[in-house]
Parts: sequence; structure tokens; C-alpha cells
Amino acid sequence: MRFAPLGDAALTLTLGDAISLDVHASVVRAADRIRAARLPSMLDIVPAYTAVTVYYDPLRTDCATMQHLISTVMASEGPTPQTIVKEQVIPVQYDGPDLAAVAHETGISVSEVVARHAAPLYEVCVIGFVPGFAYLGPLDPTLILPRLSTPRRRVPAGSVAIAGCQTGVYPFPTPGGWRLLGHTDVTLFDVDRDPPALLAAGDRVRFEAL
Repeated sequence: MRFAPLGDAALTLTLGDAISLDVHASVVRAADRIRAARLPSMLDIVPAYTAVTVYYDPLRTDCATMQHLISTVMASEGPTPQTIVKEQVIPVQYDGPDLAAVAHETGISVSEVVARHAAPLYEVCVIGFVPGFAYLGPLDPTLILPRLSTPRRRVPAGSVAIAGCQTGVYPFPTPGGWRLLGHTDVTLFDVDRDPPALLAAGDRVRFEAL
């Protein structure tokens, strides 16, 4: 474990140096344990690929105190709280503008691109970029391609896309350089929903081809 301050109101606990499902599982367990401890002055917990960031009220505590509290929690021998892992099925219309190009660049048919993208049970590794955007992985190795050399100025909400070893769904119309395979009508983020984000780190996602 490595600690590092993130500004004057957050502390990052790093648990690994490489992106992997094993490291991410450790991150999710650490986030669950810290969350369950209900540390004083703690405001939020944000798990990522290899690290957990804990946000706190700097008017009520400081970085050294939070590091001591988190270290104590992580060293404790009590059981790790078990968060219920949700599995979400997202129906997809595979009609994206980059679908044919992805098939051409990977040397497989369009139907095979769809089949390979829809086959895995993906893990939600990080929520970021915009509210509700879930970085999902791992992607089938055959489909790993770089981002577009020129990003689009506007990607429609609901676009299902790939980039590198990841896939995801755009919750809002935004600029973006991922390759668009299709779209879904599922709402990824809704401020009137509790919680607003459909997905959380550690959840599982399966795409269903329509």
C-alpha cells in the first residue's frame, strides 16, 4: 500500500502498479472496508483501477490523521463487508458508424465483431470522464484498437464504444474519440434516480445484441 495526498482534502491509497482484475478486486474490497468503517470527517470514496481515493473535510481533520485511520482499518483482521455485486444487461443495437471499420481493421466480419463484443461479462472498473460513464473490461483481445486519430466533437448519448482494452457507454452527448459500435436506450445517469448512476465499480455488465 502506498499513500499520497491529493490536494488538501483527499488521500489516495494505491494497491498496485498494473491494471488487472485481481488488483481491481483488491481496490473494491478496500473501498468496501473503508466505507463500512464510517471514518470521521470522511466525505466520499472513489475506487479506480489500482487505487482508492478518500475525500475528507479538511476543516475537521488532516491528511496524516486520515492516513493513520485508513491504515488501521486496512490492517484490521475483521471480515470485509460484502457489497452486493449487480449484474446489468444492456441491450444494444449494433449499428454504429465505426462498426464496419472495426471489422476491417481487425480482419473479422461485422457479425463476429458483434459476437465478440457481446460475449464477455464485463467488470465496471472505474466511473469517470462524465457522471455515469463506466469503463468496462477486459475487452476481447481481437477488438483492441487505438482511439480515433481525430475525436468526434459530439458523440450521441447511449453510444456503445470501444477504445484500447475497454468498452463503455456514453451517458451524455459529449466529445469523444472511442470507436462507436452501436447504441442503447438504457439511461446510464439520472439525477432523479437513487443512486443516479446505473453502474458502480465492481458491478458486472453484459451487452445483449438486438
